[in-house]
Amino acid sequence: MHAFIFLFLALNSLYTLSFVEATKSFSIELIHHDSPLSPFYNSSLTPSELITNAALRSISRSKRVTLSQNNEINESPESIVIPNGGDYLMKIYIGTPPIERFAVADTGSDLIWVQCSPCENCFPQDTPYYDPSKSSTFIGLSCDSKPCSLLPQDRHFCGKSNNECEYLYVYGDNSYTIGELGTDSINFGQKDVTFPKSIFGCGHDNDVTFKRSRKATGLVGLGAGPLSLVSQLGDSIGHKFSYCLVPPFLSKATSKLKFGDEANLNGNGVVSTPLILKSSQPSFYYLNLEGITVGQKTIHTTDGNIIIDSGTTLTLLETSFYYNFVASVKEVIGVEEVQNPPSGYNFCFTYGEQTKFPSFVFHFTGADVTLKPENLFVPFANNFICLSVIPNDQTFIFGNRAQIDFIVEYDLKGKKVSFAPTDCSKN
Repeated sequence: MHAFIFLFLALNSLYTLSFVEATKSFSIELIHHDSPLSPFYNSSLTPSELITNAALRSISRSKRVTLSQNNEINESPESIVIPNGGDYLMKIYIGTPPIERFAVADTGSDLIWVQCSPCENCFPQDTPYYDPSKSSTFIGLSCDSKPCSLLPQDRHFCGKSNNECEYLYVYGDNSYTIGELGTDSINFGQKDVTFPKSIFGCGHDNDVTFKRSRKATGLVGLGAGPLSLVSQLGDSIGHKFSYCLVPPFLSKATSKLKFGDEANLNGNGVVSTPLILKSSQPSFYYLNLEGITVGQKTIHTTDGNIIIDSGTTLTLLETSFYYNFVASVKEVIGVEEVQNPPSGYNFCFTYGEQTKFPSFVFHFTGADVTLKPENLFVPFANNFICLSVIPNDQTFIFGNRAQIDFIVEYDLKGKKVSFAPTDCSKN
């Protein structure tokens, strides 16, 4: 999900300070969509079906990114985060008394919102809709409040009865949420750490692509825009967060999303590249990819702007650059392409005991990131394997499979993204 939103000034200090007081960092547990630990786990699906579904989700998500890019309008608590339809779900507790909710955690969006009662048009969910009238700490925001002014001018309006701040958020795939902006307490499952007056949308009319799961009840924006969770936490977390993604099929391991001091990356093996934020597209985090080395052969690209995204499985490269990359893979590994690859994939081949995989290095500006074969290839049955990279003419994404077993730190203030290889099951 990727919202059309302008980049505005920082939040008014009244709301920022009340949201982040008494904490410097926190971490959230991440569980992959296809992990046996996930409530979405379907034991009837074969590994091949799971892999194909992940690829198709990537393609669907890339279309949403393309539509958004083409439109210029636009101590430590822990929580569980589970991906849903290619996106991670974040387990949060909202209101007083707190009620448990799952919301999609999205690095490509900015607004926090949940489905609310009364609901004019809501998608089905397994839990009751959040009812602001039953929370003693909910406060509706007025049309002249500072947070309301941070919504795009053509995306918010004043309520007819009591001047409440009403919003219309339209995403790149034409899904939407309509509701009122308010504040309430949010925490991540530990009673001693609560974020009062968190700014979020109370959605009364919602139509989104993740509605089929019945598990997700809303969305937590982690983009760089002014109303995202990252921006609301702001100075208190040093404008930093990181994640470490485990391979999707590990039965007991979980990934971690960390904020603040816990996100700091230091030591040997850390490489950093400039983080590019675009005022016209504040939802997206861009890097500059200069080329890829396969073994001893390097391919350069002329259009290096690439979105780094934790919600897309596959990596998408510019079409001509992609085919040069595939040609190098064929030459260095010594394999022939198999016709009619599985849905979602483009280049596949069979391998044997003698097949040797070279090193793969993605050359970002100032940072050489060495990937293992597991970061770039997906095994199917009968010695059949596919490249988890596909071509695209408009949208270029460094996907989450390529980021497995790396700590990836986003330093928004320092304007850099850092990588450190590690065993994420132990971090």
